[in-house]
Amino acid sequence: MRPCCNVLILGRNSSIFGCPLLKRGHFTDINLPKSQLKLCNLIKTNCFHNNRVLKFSSVIDSNRRVFCGSGSNWSQSRVFSGSGIEKNPNFRSVIANVASNIRKHSNSVESRVNENSFEKIYIQGGFNVKPLVIERIEKGQELEKKDEEKEKKYNVKVNDGSNKNADQLSKSEIFESTLGRHVSEVEKEAWKLLRGAVVNYCGNPVGTVAATDPADKQPLNYDQVFIRDFVPSALAFLLNGEGEIVKNFLLHTLQLQSWEKTVDCYSPGQGLMPASFKIRAQPLDGRDGEFEDVLDPDFGESAIGRVAPVDSGLWWIILLRAYGKVTGDYTLQERVDVQTGIRLILNLCLTDGFDMFPTLLVTDGSCMIDRRMGIHGHPLEIQALFYSALRCSREMLTVNDSTKNLVVAINNRLSALSFHIREYYWVDMKKINEIYRYKTEEYSTEATNKFNIYPDQIPGWLVDWIPETGGYFIGNLQPAHMDFRFFTLGNLWAIVSSLSTSKQSEGILNLIEEKWDDLVAQMPLKICYPALEHEDWRIITGGDPKNTLWSYHNGGSWPTLLWQFTLACIKMGRPELARKAVALAEKRLSADQWPEYYDTRYGRFVGKQARLHQTWTIAGYLTSKMLLDNPEMASILFWNEDYELLENCVCGLKSGRRKCSRLAARSHTTV
Repeated sequence: MRPCCNVLILGRNSSIFGCPLLKRGHFTDINLPKSQLKLCNLIKTNCFHNNRVLKFSSVIDSNRRVFCGSGSNWSQSRVFSGSGIEKNPNFRSVIANVASNIRKHSNSVESRVNENSFEKIYIQGGFNVKPLVIERIEKGQELEKKDEEKEKKYNVKVNDGSNKNADQLSKSEIFESTLGRHVSEVEKEAWKLLRGAVVNYCGNPVGTVAATDPADKQPLNYDQVFIRDFVPSALAFLLNGEGEIVKNFLLHTLQLQSWEKTVDCYSPGQGLMPASFKIRAQPLDGRDGEFEDVLDPDFGESAIGRVAPVDSGLWWIILLRAYGKVTGDYTLQERVDVQTGIRLILNLCLTDGFDMFPTLLVTDGSCMIDRRMGIHGHPLEIQALFYSALRCSREMLTVNDSTKNLVVAINNRLSALSFHIREYYWVDMKKINEIYRYKTEEYSTEATNKFNIYPDQIPGWLVDWIPETGGYFIGNLQPAHMDFRFFTLGNLWAIVSSLSTSKQSEGILNLIEEKWDDLVAQMPLKICYPALEHEDWRIITGGDPKNTLWSYHNGGSWPTLLWQFTLACIKMGRPELARKAVALAEKRLSADQWPEYYDTRYGRFVGKQARLHQTWTIAGYLTSKMLLDNPEMASILFWNEDYELLENCVCGLKSGRRKCSRLAARSHTTV
């Protein structure tokens, strides 16, 4: 039996987002405000499918539950019925559940919201409510007929010219037909493994686990669905025309947002997205042998170091935009709950504090580099993702009285952030020469050395390593400290999001090409360069045995970075660099069983603690292949320069200051 898990959240007075309900599931639209009338009509459209009336009832549960009964196997679901329902043999009810208590929202969100709006219910105490469970009554024959139609096979013409029936098990042939080329055995294996990593919840796919290593006896958190890890999987599915799993993932992770998870009795900020979630089977009270599937999120309280993820919410917004761009379905991002989810993330990121910089202040281990690596402060990776999420949000936010101030704040931060990164994080041969001659202890608004950087901080390796024709963004910038390491993700995402100017983007790719043996070598791509060693390693990492020289986050090679490299190369009109990197990876990934990362300076060995069948390694390879075969799809996933940002410099620069770099950027920026 295929359960139907349609869930709506009700307000206190048995209404949906302020729309009153009549008996027997009928809606009334009499005397409703325009905003509520639109929502009421939307609910009508979604709930009265094929003119069959859906019966609504509340669940007697003080928690925010949306669960379905199931066995211990994630891919199986058992339908159970509530009291008094068993008498009707044609009745099917499924409830979905998220394991946690009702979240208590802070009052940090702006109060300028409409009293009758969904935001008022959603933010200000409206979750002392019970979920509305849609219970569908269908005749058994109609249901079977619907399932048969859903599973109906269809014919496609494959490369050998013959017609074949195709279903889910023959998608590689469908893909070959669509792509117009032969799909290699490596790609077929990758698709099989990717599909094998899919997690089902209430009978529907909701994500992919981090790894499916068959020899792993202690999976730790690798059996969970990570937001950042799922992004390349989501893009692979989207590019292959499979958007359902991505939509489900976005909505289910939205349900987990801002739950009150504590670390030593302290609650994270409202709007925080979990790093990951797991589906576990929980016995049903009073029901022998019956279980419910429960979504159990991790906000960092179980992570190594107990660090909350800064990047999860940013990746979620980026993926939401990608879903709309690829599928053409913009109704998801227009939903009231999704709009509110975006606002909660932005309010968390744009909260005023003591920091004077437009960059986002974060702690060590709060992103892909999730262990102590000396990246606390303002790491480039987070700034590039932050910039991208702000641009995505500006595209997707519905502008009204309650969001106009937020849109202004987004524009101001985008302008200041792009200036700050382009001006102060960029280094090339010319800039290093300037730093080498810096004066220190300058006190004035006109100071050249604004962050009091001491020239002796320039490391010896950089003097001989920086090429004449390229440059890059440094890893971090704080008072009296510049982290000159090259961090690959931040630099690649700066290209993808147009955080860098066109000239800077070219310089980054020039540097990667010039330093190919250091950054790519035998397995793309180094997560950072160079690795920490000797006393630096002991002091900065705390002697971390996993982050030894040229391993894991300390200079290890991560194949998942391949898809972002491919996207950056396509954007800059240099796909040949990406093809060269993909060809290198293709020779080894399958033979090495798709490891998480590689060790040694040139990426020759499989990581000593690397999981095999790592899902984002598999998905990164597949996404890269599809992007190279379909570059026009790549064009909707990256951003071009926004000239409005170049016109609105909000840095508070005085007229007497030397020329602003954002204005100079316009002369060499291309669309």
